[in-house]
Amino acid sequence: MTFLRDMYVVFARSLRLSLRNPAWVVIGLSQPVLYLVLFGPLLKPLAGQLGGDAWRVFVPGMLVQLGIFGGMFVGFGLIAEYRAGVIESMRVTPASRVSLLMGRVLRDVLVLLVQASLLTLVALPMGLRAPVAGVIVALLVVGLLVAAFSAASYAVALTLKSEDALAPLLNAVAIPVLLLSGILLPMALAPGWLRRLSDVNPLKHVVDGLRALFRGDLWSSSSLLGLAMTVLLVVLGTWFGTRTFRRESA
Repeated sequence: MTFLRDMYVVFARSLRLSLRNPAWVVIGLSQPVLYLVLFGPLLKPLAGQLGGDAWRVFVPGMLVQLGIFGGMFVGFGLIAEYRAGVIESMRVTPASRVSLLMGRVLRDVLVLLVQASLLTLVALPMGLRAPVAGVIVALLVVGLLVAAFSAASYAVALTLKSEDALAPLLNAVAIPVLLLSGILLPMALAPGWLRRLSDVNPLKHVVDGLRALFRGDLWSSSSLLGLAMTVLLVVLGTWFGTRTFRRESA
């Protein structure tokens, strides 16, 4: 119970900070919406090659992109708090070091789930048609994805303690992740060598899983593999994050 109380205190504080500056929520949502408006219509001529519905291919990719980048860049806020002495102040409290991480991660998951839900609603008048159950499960998977990248981002930020070092590192990771996960276009359209290269990227299977969920294939091999890869990323991200927070607080 102490751990849950500590985590809630950190979560409530972090959420209040986000609500005081809602511009970041709007900014985080604006880029995927621009992709929907400006890039999505270009896929309609390819509907036949995309399984008959371009939006059920494109929107899940945008949700994964939102989850990846929304979680990946939260570490910048932690560096600012570290520089301001907030992290050191929290360390002298009896709060669990893991709760200091998980409270922040829970806030990130909530904010990104709101953004992902709004993005899905924006896509409906554009032509998206997907089963409600599949969309709900897909949003839960996106929430898990955010938790994985958020925990890892905080760990890296606490290790580097510098925006100048964190920014190029994240960009170096983000570009190949974006290109090899099939977020914008399915990797089925790629040549054989590129498909084989993308198969080693777990996020490619997450994207394929979400697209299967948007088709209503809740128990297909693609959706189950995507869920398994997401759980694996959550385990790795949480382990890395908690290990770093405990080590830095020792």
